[in-house]
Amino acid sequence: MDTNTDTSKTPQNSHEKRPYAVVLYGATSFVGQITAHYLTEFLSNAKDKNGDNVTWAIAGRDEEKLNELQSKLASKVDTIIANSKDAASLDEMTKQTQVIISTVGPYLKYGEPLIKSCTSNGTDYVDLTGEAIFIKDMMDKYQDAAKQSGARIVNSCGFDSIPSDLGVYFTQQQAEDKFGEACDVIHMRVKAAKGGLSGGTIASMATIFEEVGQDKSRRKQVANPYLLNDDKDAPNVRQANVSKPEYDSEHQRWLAPFVMASINTRIVHRSNQLLGYEYGRDFKYDEAMWMKDGVKGKLSSYAMSAGLFGFATAMMIKPSRELLSKHVLPKSGSGPSKEDQDNGYYDIRLFGTTANKDTINTKVTGDKDPGYGSTSRMLSQAALCLAQDVSKEEVGGGFWTPASAMGDKLLTRLKEHAGLSFEVIDH
Repeated sequence: MDTNTDTSKTPQNSHEKRPYAVVLYGATSFVGQITAHYLTEFLSNAKDKNGDNVTWAIAGRDEEKLNELQSKLASKVDTIIANSKDAASLDEMTKQTQVIISTVGPYLKYGEPLIKSCTSNGTDYVDLTGEAIFIKDMMDKYQDAAKQSGARIVNSCGFDSIPSDLGVYFTQQQAEDKFGEACDVIHMRVKAAKGGLSGGTIASMATIFEEVGQDKSRRKQVANPYLLNDDKDAPNVRQANVSKPEYDSEHQRWLAPFVMASINTRIVHRSNQLLGYEYGRDFKYDEAMWMKDGVKGKLSSYAMSAGLFGFATAMMIKPSRELLSKHVLPKSGSGPSKEDQDNGYYDIRLFGTTANKDTINTKVTGDKDPGYGSTSRMLSQAALCLAQDVSKEEVGGGFWTPASAMGDKLLTRLKEHAGLSFEVIDH
């Protein structure tokens, strides 16, 4: 399965002569700091295609905090001062690098100026947003500019949505190899996960619920499984959505809604479009959490479903949203400890069925906390993959997904350097 090779290109010479391969913007945020430490460790021994050390920098608006972070890194890294409210500073930053990593969220509030700068200056971009309506807004505004300048914009390169997107891509590869056809249905189930939420994640969720609560058109967007399919003849197949407790008789487990499904499913369907609908135009995909069987599993499923519904409802109403944000939820800049990140993990299963009723089951695992320890590695490797492995001739400018832009090359990096595994299983 080859990645789509859109021929919208820009000459690479100016891009390749830039002083930095990667700039990490928002480096002093919670996940930004984790990413900076990982990149320092990984790049200390990494070489570019010319055999030289890979050059990179950290960036943000607060010089004091950047210098403090720089002093804690294992090796010296350049710093760049840039502010999302200062377009000139963003342009100065994006013109210096091949790829920007952005950890500055909520993206609906702070993300657009950097996307605009990258698309203007032909700079590749990755982020970890789980905000599908932000991606939709940016595609509508900047797709043409990105294609013209050669900027590859790849959103959702963290736990949202690489395990799902690359997991489906891998599963479809295996189905095609084994059966000669792709699966027309894949169910993704989170078997196990251990990790915490940061204040930044909560802020992003609060921003989305605020938008949805204020604007009925946003609710319609959020409900559309093909929100990110921007072709004129997008599919209109009814998609399953596990929004309440259900019993999975095949695997004898209760199901509960998975909070990340609203972004992951949209990314997977966009990948299908960008890959020329290699999964099929009738492809169906859904995600859910696995609970145990029996009374305990049923109670857990109902409790999680009720909790998610109550949280979403509370976050859409201003007084309760402000009350939760002030007194209950993690504050911005906070998150799980280093020990909790290292002890975290996730195990997701994908169950695929072809039109001929052949079945294939796969597993995607990560060996760190999904939202931070693992996300920082996925985000970093996606940026390096764009910078080092995928030329502008292979993949031109525009808005892409991890699977459609980087495919097999990213799979290899994730397995070798990010602690992820992708494998076929019996059940």
